[in-house]
Amino acid sequence: MKAEQLPLLNSVSAPATHPDGTRAVVSVTRPDFDADAYVGQLWSIPFDQAMPPRRITRGFRDTAPAFSPDGKVLAFLRTTPDGKPQLHVVEANGGEPQAITDQKLGVSEFSWAPDSRRMVFSSRVPEEGRYGTVDGVGAGSEDPRLITGNQYRLNGLGYTADKPAQLFVVDVPEPGMEPPVVPAGRAAKARGSEAVGLVPPAVQLTFGDADHTSPSFSSDGTSVYFVASLHEGHDADIASDIYRVPAAGGETTALRPDAAPQSVHEVCESVNGEWLFFTAQDLGDDGLDFVARNTALYSMPVRGGSATMLSDVENQDIGGRLEARGADGVLALNTSRGSVQLIQWTADGESEVLVKGPLVVIGASAVGDVVAVTYGDASSSGEVGVLEKGEFRLLTDFAKAFRDGATVLEPQEFTATGTDGYPVHGWAVLPEGNGPHPVLLTIHGGPFAQYTGAFFDEAQVYAEAGYAVLMCNPRGSAGYGQAHGGAIKEKMGTVDMADVLTFLEGALEAFPAMDRESIGIMGGSYGGYLTAWVIGHEHRFKAAIVERGFLDPVSFAGSSDIGWFFGGQYTGGSSEQMAAQSPMAVVTEVRTPTLVIHSENDLRCPVEQGQRYFAALKAQGVDAALLLFPGEDHELSRSGTPHHRRQRFEQILAWWARHLPSTANPPRETGSVTG
Repeated sequence: MKAEQLPLLNSVSAPATHPDGTRAVVSVTRPDFDADAYVGQLWSIPFDQAMPPRRITRGFRDTAPAFSPDGKVLAFLRTTPDGKPQLHVVEANGGEPQAITDQKLGVSEFSWAPDSRRMVFSSRVPEEGRYGTVDGVGAGSEDPRLITGNQYRLNGLGYTADKPAQLFVVDVPEPGMEPPVVPAGRAAKARGSEAVGLVPPAVQLTFGDADHTSPSFSSDGTSVYFVASLHEGHDADIASDIYRVPAAGGETTALRPDAAPQSVHEVCESVNGEWLFFTAQDLGDDGLDFVARNTALYSMPVRGGSATMLSDVENQDIGGRLEARGADGVLALNTSRGSVQLIQWTADGESEVLVKGPLVVIGASAVGDVVAVTYGDASSSGEVGVLEKGEFRLLTDFAKAFRDGATVLEPQEFTATGTDGYPVHGWAVLPEGNGPHPVLLTIHGGPFAQYTGAFFDEAQVYAEAGYAVLMCNPRGSAGYGQAHGGAIKEKMGTVDMADVLTFLEGALEAFPAMDRESIGIMGGSYGGYLTAWVIGHEHRFKAAIVERGFLDPVSFAGSSDIGWFFGGQYTGGSSEQMAAQSPMAVVTEVRTPTLVIHSENDLRCPVEQGQRYFAALKAQGVDAALLLFPGEDHELSRSGTPHHRRQRFEQILAWWARHLPSTANPPRETGSVTG
């Protein structure tokens, strides 16, 4: 794969299965260089393979499809090039989509009511005078913000305290109903200043300064469940819980007022209305101890009672949107050893793994005995399959254009064992040819995250350029149990560094085509941290790339959106502990040529982390460069603008061409990164 082939990569959403069990709808989006944005539409995927998939909408970016329970209407979010996502509906059998919201800051998520006549949605509500609510008052002319709490901004969103996410209920127009029109001429004069709504009025259900997320209706349609942090002292912890509010509006009720601190992610009621399923992480007594805490699946009686943990919290990490199945069951995803599985649970704790193997399940939805599944594997970033009568059938080939136009190299699974006997699991992606190939040791972010064996654009681009790419999940990573993930708590840069170096040595022995004298190291976020830490202790690498790194725990505490709790939980809060695990504390030992990459709007690992690290390298004479991306945040490599994502790849390869050239990426006279 080459950087210019990014537009060939299709991403596929979780599926929405039609209630009649004959088809599913997904959104398929891709980067587009001409629009410098992500574009995509909805596709209908028949389960009868005699009928081909087809595109059914023509919007700029249509996402998040969901059928009404009666199957008559398809809802989705539509984004225009210059607008925010708004909720739209269209008749399930086809027609012209109709907008039913015009929220100032757009709609983020929604859910159908059982009667198919209403939807609940979440939307950020701006404080008056901000975010364009007053004509002529731009961002630079707004009143100052008086900050008194810890939680007031988030990476990718900016300030949040002045635009909390609230819940609304909106009535859905009858299919085929005549749309409203804007009065003109004499009719407009007669109405005067009376407003004419082109969308149905939405009733706001929640208020206050907290975010209200993950809304869903009760099975009888009278209430809405949601997740929020409404407890006393919520600004001093990261706990959240489950609440319920009448669907017609009214008083909010906490469903677990005496529960120990947890971070609740998703909630849904069983089809029979007897059980409430939810996913949550325990957070210790202070509501902050999040390090390597797997997310567990719970059930609790709707009519009251204690919650029961259904999953194995030590070895299973449950995520994704919860999808009710059967009378008292639910579908959920489990992160496991570089894959993501689909598992079904019943309220009494019985479980069955429905989809597993070397793939990453993206989402699923079920009707009766039919389960539609979207997933990624080694050769595709998103396909749709159906599980029916125990048989799993692939229904799409959205990666065909990519495979026809690009080289896809298969990751080779590998486990290395360190001197302490600990296994380090990962993959190698080797270029074509016999070698010797220069090696790139890559380190993922998180740290409680994982590399997988599924398609990864970065590994493919570097391998296409002639590099053997190594990816492993050292201690600190997710997917291998809580003990594995928690091994670096207050010990960052210890066993995790040992593990990545163990994996490197093991791979060099296992794959003779790798050139052990030509090795580079790179990583982003926590991967940027560990890269910077390693080159402060090891000098075998020809060059390094430190991207969006967590580089100084001290300044991170005051500059990052999560700095008020994250660093203290991982490194410990004392100055001695921070210094003992800080890349800035060992920067004077670095001799490796280093490219520092950062984004100007990064609030997770703020740009000052990269700037200060770069300045320290330059001050001591290290060959260093700083690559800054305007308008981007911490997610540049994953969801930055297509133009910037391509430029990032080009600049990374230029750096490697200069310091670690390969046959396919030779030294160049122009286009290199400069200081």
